[in-house]
Amino acid sequence: MAVWSPSVGIGSCCLLHNVITEAWRFPSTCFSTCNNNTKRGSKTLRVTSALQSYHRLSKICASKTSTELKEEVSTRSSQVDEPKKVTTSYSFRTKSGALVKVKVEKKREKYSIMVYVSSLELIGGDDGKSSSLVMVWGVYRSDSSCFLPLDFESSSQDSQTHTTETLFVKGSLSESKLGLEFDGKESPFSLSFRLKNPNGGLEMLTHRDTNFCVPVGFTAGRPLPLGLSSGPDEDNSWNFAFFSRNAKSVVLCLYDDTTTDKPALELDLDPYINRTGDVWHASVEKTWEFVRYGYRCLSEEEAEDIVLDPYARVIEKFLGSLSKNPCFDWGRDVSPNIPLEKLIVYRLNVKGFTQHKSSKLPTNIAGTFTGVAEKVNHLKTLGTNAVLLEPIFSFSEQNGPYFPFHFFSPMDMYGPSNSMKEMVKRLHSEGIEVLLEVVFTHTADSGALHGIDESCYYLDSKSYVNCNFPVVQELVLESLRYWVTEFHVDGFCFINASSLLRGVHGEHLSRPPLVEAISFDPLLAGRKLIADCWDPHDMKMPKEVRFPHWKRWAEVNTRYCRNVRNFVRGRGVLSDLATRICGSGDVFTDGRGPAFSFNYISRNSGLSLVDLVSFSGPEVASELSWNCGEEGATNKSAVLQTRLKQIRNFLFIQYISLGVPVLNMGDECGVSTRGLTSRKPFDWNMLASAFGVQITQFISFMTSVRGRRSDVFQRRNFLKPENIFWYANDQTTPKWEDPASKFLALEIKAEREEETTASLVEPTEPKNNDLFIGFNASDQPENVILPPLPKGSKWRRLVDTALPSPGFFSVEGETVVAEEEEEEMNQPVMYEMKPYSCTLFETINASA
Repeated sequence: MAVWSPSVGIGSCCLLHNVITEAWRFPSTCFSTCNNNTKRGSKTLRVTSALQSYHRLSKICASKTSTELKEEVSTRSSQVDEPKKVTTSYSFRTKSGALVKVKVEKKREKYSIMVYVSSLELIGGDDGKSSSLVMVWGVYRSDSSCFLPLDFESSSQDSQTHTTETLFVKGSLSESKLGLEFDGKESPFSLSFRLKNPNGGLEMLTHRDTNFCVPVGFTAGRPLPLGLSSGPDEDNSWNFAFFSRNAKSVVLCLYDDTTTDKPALELDLDPYINRTGDVWHASVEKTWEFVRYGYRCLSEEEAEDIVLDPYARVIEKFLGSLSKNPCFDWGRDVSPNIPLEKLIVYRLNVKGFTQHKSSKLPTNIAGTFTGVAEKVNHLKTLGTNAVLLEPIFSFSEQNGPYFPFHFFSPMDMYGPSNSMKEMVKRLHSEGIEVLLEVVFTHTADSGALHGIDESCYYLDSKSYVNCNFPVVQELVLESLRYWVTEFHVDGFCFINASSLLRGVHGEHLSRPPLVEAISFDPLLAGRKLIADCWDPHDMKMPKEVRFPHWKRWAEVNTRYCRNVRNFVRGRGVLSDLATRICGSGDVFTDGRGPAFSFNYISRNSGLSLVDLVSFSGPEVASELSWNCGEEGATNKSAVLQTRLKQIRNFLFIQYISLGVPVLNMGDECGVSTRGLTSRKPFDWNMLASAFGVQITQFISFMTSVRGRRSDVFQRRNFLKPENIFWYANDQTTPKWEDPASKFLALEIKAEREEETTASLVEPTEPKNNDLFIGFNASDQPENVILPPLPKGSKWRRLVDTALPSPGFFSVEGETVVAEEEEEEMNQPVMYEMKPYSCTLFETINASA
């Protein structure tokens, strides 16, 4: 009696224990008007662009067995060349309760499929030689509703539906069996079938009233992790996992080169085999030389465009790449791990920082990560110990960097991923941390998460990301972890952070799951987290938001920006300025401290620093700027001198304020934008101008003062109230809420107790020197009486922004004394502060 054997050879016809069985293959002609030919070894792959696509590699054939099957006892050979068998099993239920089991086994280059049906109702005769149970089957790839034609001449094949009927044989225990064998070179594809009893006309479908579908040459895979990963057999297969709750069907699209727009192979994933919950998944062998992949989601609401896997680690031409990130030797790279309160931040745009020809970098380096690394000396000159990069995620070039379409890959125009790693490694070696601005609350208008599952990934507007929806929350967390582990970044600044507080229905959440999850994620615990509520959608100053922080989140301080701008232009009240320079206690006394305040004067949108003192027309009213007497460019010396003083004042206030100063790219050399949406490239020639030299030197000096007097300016905790004394110009109490008051001074008494770990200074530096700081926003001079000092101490002036360059600041300082000084005690010292100026004094020992 004939027995099915998985070792039988395959050809145009098969000899099976003296029984000739017919064979079939895919047709030799292509049934598509549009095709693409690619080579795989000596074979050819032909693909259609429509829903139906198929291979034309070699004869795809399968042995159809209608003889009785008997149990075989397999013995394992001890020979080392015994081919490895890979077996996958699937189980289905029918409405009647019958159990259908399918076993797919690969050995050598062949796939053997065994179908077992346990049913007493549909099995006919009991002689063991015939059965009334029939399998009606076909194969498909891209469309489960459209079977591929088979080159099989048999009356059992329906030429219209391309289905074939094959009889089962009766096995033991009322179980029917059927065996098929396919040439493995033609995989992957899906076998689809239904069962019927010709005598009674009864059909057997799954409990879902669908055909039974079994993948051949690929397996069900696993639902986690999402994205692309190694399959169950590690190096021999890819596992694809893709979330889409509302897609009725998902097609995995595979490409065999990087130039074509048409997939070489499309696999329609079966919702029963290839879906777990809301995740579609499949494992595909790596025998094919596929290089890219994407997905086609089919539903009534969504388009059928091929979409990018949100979890793809490497992308090529808007599709996921099947290539791994190239290896990179991090050597002994270690994060500088700078305490929050000691940060000096420089915000820059990777392209704009070095793309200008004045950077004198080769064209293949200018405007890239490598270009940033090449300019590390400039960063060190400014005293910078952290760079904040404008968004570098892959973004829409039409909309700009604040509209990403992918969260796991750097923008290709900035250079390959390894060049970013080289940049991070170089900056770390110089003691400079790397922080990233990230956008997870909105995306580019097309691409990105569009076309996958709008109702899950987006809120109603289809532009704001539904970031507190569970799968989106996990996407964000995975992205952050990836940038930490793969690129060694030191922290993140979240743009439009107020939208992180929106629930899945747009409601405000006091305890948003995503923010909380980020706060307590073990991998992110040692990284810096900054919330920035600026929204690039409306280009306006951000609204006031109470951000839940769990004592982990710092914030970009918008109140600081507004209050300092107002004071310097002669408006606002003294209480606002005092609050900001002392660390914004109205915001950060909630368990954090002044170190959690990121203080900026200008940013990458809106007016640059030089524009804040050059324009004040109605179109820039929201910028709180002042043109110093004349709009725009001018040759008037008085106007130019006032503008120069105001720039110095802005920088002075920023660097003596408690909190983290954030300098924007180009402000050190007077880059003008005169626009509210973008910045001009950094012009390196401007650093050599008189303005560039003095402002760069002044910034460097102020950062050194912050470091030397870290006990005052770089504190984790607020200054003690008993150590701060506020004065009007005549040493009376300031009129805090009087808009007409434009002068404020404060004396800071150095703490006499032992220094804490939060405010360490170098042992050689003085610890007990008092400071006196004055601010005059009036257009009139003010005579200031400096506080009296004990005998043996004097005041020395470190900064007066009204003095001509280079004398407006001094490392050594200049001692100031009264006109007539008695020997026994120091006389009060009166100092004239010019209009629009700031001063800094420090006590010294008279004998020093």
